[in-house]
Parts: sequence; C-alpha cells; structure tokens
Amino acid sequence: MSLDPVTLAVIQAGLQQVCDEMDLSFSRAAFSPVIAEADDRSDGIYDAVDGSLIAQGARGLPVFVGTMQFSTRHIIERIAAGVTLPPEPGDIYIVNDPYLGGTHLMDVRFAMPFSRAGRIFCWLSNTGHWPDTGGAVPGGFSASAISAEQEGLRLPPVKLFRRGVMNDEIWQIICSNIRVSEQRIGDVKAQAAALLVGAERLGAILDRYGDDTVRGAIAEMRDLAARQMRAAITLIPEATFRATAIVDSDGVVNEPLTIALAVTRSGDTLHFDFTGTSAPCAGPMNSVRATTLSSVYLAMRHIFPDVPMSAGAFAPLSVSGIAGTFLDAAYPRPVSGCAAEVSQRIAEAVFAALVQALPDRVTAAPAGTSGNFGLGGHDPERGRDYVMYQISGGGYGGNADHDGLSNGCSTIGISKAPPVEIMEQTYPVLYRRYALHEGSGGAGRQRGGFGLDYEIELLRGTARASFVMDHGRVGPQGAMGGGDGGVNRVEVIRAGVVTVPEHLSKAQDIVLNPGDRVRVRTPGGGGYGDPRQRDPEAVAEDVRLGRYTAEDARRLFARGED
Repeated sequence: MSLDPVTLAVIQAGLQQVCDEMDLSFSRAAFSPVIAEADDRSDGIYDAVDGSLIAQGARGLPVFVGTMQFSTRHIIERIAAGVTLPPEPGDIYIVNDPYLGGTHLMDVRFAMPFSRAGRIFCWLSNTGHWPDTGGAVPGGFSASAISAEQEGLRLPPVKLFRRGVMNDEIWQIICSNIRVSEQRIGDVKAQAAALLVGAERLGAILDRYGDDTVRGAIAEMRDLAARQMRAAITLIPEATFRATAIVDSDGVVNEPLTIALAVTRSGDTLHFDFTGTSAPCAGPMNSVRATTLSSVYLAMRHIFPDVPMSAGAFAPLSVSGIAGTFLDAAYPRPVSGCAAEVSQRIAEAVFAALVQALPDRVTAAPAGTSGNFGLGGHDPERGRDYVMYQISGGGYGGNADHDGLSNGCSTIGISKAPPVEIMEQTYPVLYRRYALHEGSGGAGRQRGGFGLDYEIELLRGTARASFVMDHGRVGPQGAMGGGDGGVNRVEVIRAGVVTVPEHLSKAQDIVLNPGDRVRVRTPGGGGYGDPRQRDPEAVAEDVRLGRYTAEDARRLFARGED
C-alpha cells in the first residue's frame, strides 16, 4: 500500500500531535514540580507486535526515545510468555524495573494497549519522574548504593488499572514503600489521564482515515526514517573515529570510569563499538542496556535533528562491545545515575568521535549532567514531610557557527529547572543565589556556554541532602582545538563550615539544619576551535559582562580587554 505524500504527511503530523497532547495533558495535570514545571516526562505510540517506536512527543525527553520502546517490548514478551497477565479493555500497566528496558527507578512507566475491533492496534506509553520511589535516601539518588534494593521499589509490569479502575492492592503496596505517598496520587492520575487523551485523539485519526490506511502510513514512516538516516550517514567519511569520555567516579570507589568508543561508517550504516570501556562498577553509575542504546540514538538525534523519530531511524545504527562493561548492567547492580548522568557521557563520546568527521555539524561537549539534587525532610510549619528534587542546566558546547548556549537543559532532554518561586513556595528552602557560573565556558574560537551557579538554604526543620552529578573531575571536552568547559563544583556549608564532597559531585545523607546551605556550580560547555582566533570584540564583551575576568581572558584567549 502506497500513500500519496499529502496523506502521509497529514497522518504523520497527526500522530505527532497525539503524542504532544499527551505530553501537555500530563504536565498540566501533574502535582510534582519535576513533572508539572520541569517536564521530566515523555509520551509515545508503540508497535503492537514488538513495541518499536511509532511516534513520540516533540517535548518529551529524548533519552526515553529508545527506552520506552524496550520497556513496551518487554511487556509484550512477558504477556506472550504468560508471566504478565494479558490485557483487558481499560487496563494500564505500571513498570519501573531498570532491567526491563528502563532507566532508573524514579522513571515510572505506564503502558496501555489501544484496541480496535477487539485487536490491539498499538500501545500508548508514557514515563514520568516520580520524586521518590523509596530506597535509602529521599529522592532515590543514593550516591553510595551498591545494590538495586538500596535505590527503591522495583516494579515488574503489573496492572495498576484493571478495566479502568485502579487496583487498590497494587497501589497500597506502592504507597507502603515510597515517601510522601499521599502526594503521588495527583501524578498517577495525570499519567493515566494522558494515555486516555492519547486514546481519544488516536481514535479520531483512525476513524477519519481508516485503520488500514494509518497502519500503512506507519510502515511508510518507518521506512522513510530509515532512508533519511542512511542518507545522513553518507555525509560521514568511510573511516573509524575514536573518542573517550570520563565519569568522575561511581560514588563508592573514587576512581574514574572510562567510556571508550570507536565509530565506524561502512556504506550507509554506522557502528558504535564500546570495547575497552570500564567494567561494571560498585556504585550507581552503571547503565542498563536500554539506556545505553537510547543514549546513542539521542546523540544521533542531536546531530541529525531532521530525521523523524521512528524505530526506522535506529535501523542503520548498531552497537557492540558493551557486554561485560558498566554500560550493560544486570540485576542487582545499582543504576540511579544511568539515565541522568552516564547517558550523557555516552552522548559526549559520540559527539567527540563524530565532530572529527562532521566538524561543521557537531558541537563541542555540553555540560552533560542533570545535577540531580534530592532533599527530604519534615516541614514543621506545614506539618508534613516532603521530598524535593532539583535538576539544573549547564553550558552547551561551542560549534562552527556560534558560542554555546548558557544554562541550557541537559543533553538527554528538554527538562528545565523548576522556577525558583515554585520551589520556594513548595518546600522550606530559600535560593540565596541563582546566576551564571561565570568563567565556566570553555575557551575557543566559539566559546562554550556558561553553567548555572545556585545556592539553596534550608529555612526550617531538619533535612537530608543527596546528589548524583558528574563532571566534577574533568570538564566537558573542547573540540577542534577548543578548551574544556569548567568543572561541576559542589560545596556544603554547615554551621559556617564549607566542605567539598569526597567524590566531588556525589554524596548522600548530608544532614542539614536551618541556615545550612548547598551551593552548586554546574559545568560550562567545551570550546570550539583555536581560542586565539576568537574575535577580540567578543572577548572584550565577555569581560565587560563579567563572564570572564580580564586576567582569565588574557590567559585563555592570549589577549583580553580590561
């Protein structure tokens, strides 16, 4: 079946709109700032047979591009094997198991079969970051966890909704194992409602064009995405390009982990070989296979943004060499840092390899950390417990055309830091500082963008702080002769005494009392090109605005203006 181009384009845009409306509905109805304000969520449509990606919301996190199709595939396979109960109309499954196509435990997935005439046409699925799923520390980012059980409650695919009604027994099990459970019901209902919105909108498209026509359009969309990715790959010279990326430490053993990558173009395919990467680690900086593959996919999405998001775009890409490394974790390896941190190191390695092949298209390394900061305690003024989760931006890498963006969102998504005003209204904290991390942009003909400099003070009660971040040991890589970006700097100020965590950007269970503060300065992006070739007027402007001191400008760019 071959569709005319206009009909194909309309159906493709319609499926995209279905996902976008699910995203919007989810964020608008959610209670938690991390979803409602930061948009740490994603929605998509997946194949009925193998769970492969059909469409995903444009404002969903790119890291979920691969992982949600893998988790949906696991649900389908477990149903076929009789491990998971088969679906009935109105059923919605919940799963957060990292080893079943997931990320970390806080990324909770809902999946709902969408049927037509008694036959499953596709699956609708979404992911939302829950502020807490239990475990050793509030927020789930246990920097020194050595097993999955220390990170929180792990759920295989089970029916949270049966025939449209919440399964109270499953819900009570979840509530008994997570903090501030009474606050999760708003997120749960928002997550389920988003799928129902998707079902209504998708049904309207099928009613208008017919099931067979839409099914044919989906097949053509997949084939078109594959052809476009193959065409893009031919822009890369036929050769092998090598790069490495460094993870500060695993949070337990204070030694760096190495991601080794060789990217080889052969014809219209691209192969990613991670042979030589560090072995599985003791702490939570392991990555599960689904997240590792998704990290490669999202890096290619950054490089070739015009290729449509579909499983077809992944077909010309192959990955090897991850078995036996920390990029292919199996139970019970801890993985809380995989989606937010390790995934970005993988993308950084891809950028560092392919900037050699496509210098006019690929940037220097971005900040590459989500700055995961969790704070949990009791607010005596409001008489309730809370779990606060803060993500933060950083500098983007410079590129052939312009300087890097300052305080941009992470490589893996479009999630933004929740507004300071919302955080102060919701939690007993005060932001003492919220500014650019001056001097953090890597030097280059086009410099890197600047990170964020913020400082949070606890106002009342006692709280426990934990954070899993990265790039505290070495900054984001420069490209084509550019300098590295500034490193991530974390300071804890308690009773006036300033301390730096042993693992620089990772620590847990830090007790804070009123007046104690945590200051975080996120990384700047890497510079692009020889710094000595930077326009002197641009250097002078950066000095005038306080982005660099005059002394630093002279040192970094071999010239500067006072």
